[in-house]
Amino acid sequence: MEIKKLEKLTFNPTINWGFNGYETDKIFTVSTIKMGKSFEFSLREKKQYYQKIWETNTEDINDLNEIIEQGNSFGVFENDELIGWAICDFRLWNNSLFIENILIYEKFRRQNIGRLLIKYVNRKARELQCRMVELEVQNTNYPAIQFYQKAGFSITGINTKLYKDSSETALFMSFQIFI
Repeated sequence: MEIKKLEKLTFNPTINWGFNGYETDKIFTVSTIKMGKSFEFSLREKKQYYQKIWETNTEDINDLNEIIEQGNSFGVFENDELIGWAICDFRLWNNSLFIENILIYEKFRRQNIGRLLIKYVNRKARELQCRMVELEVQNTNYPAIQFYQKAGFSITGINTKLYKDSSETALFMSFQIFI
């Protein structure tokens, strides 16, 4: 297995990558408490089954390719076949590297590939002299949240209106880079 800079996607490899989504028996619920002119958000774990499945279409691939052109994304290759990626957007306005998409072929999951990709992303962020690596994840994607927390990310923001599905809240997570 080899991790290297990701080049333009000429086709959609995710068609053959198996289950694209997540399944969990636990989620984070988000609640808001208003007190006069201030408010507070709270997150708590809740036992609840949740499944989300998505397809990556041609428009998605085109959008990802625009980000890949920056040269800050990584692919994981097994015998020259792409089996995973971390697609990252350098954001000059806040000096961060944003993980736009991280995805691994289903049969290669749970083999520390995600952990290795995060290490490459963090190394690239240091090289770019970014102050942090950021990402966004749904409150319902408990396995991903746990993975990112183990990798050193902290929840740093919430957007309760980002998604059409009212049961989903965007959680923003970041990893502080020390140069």
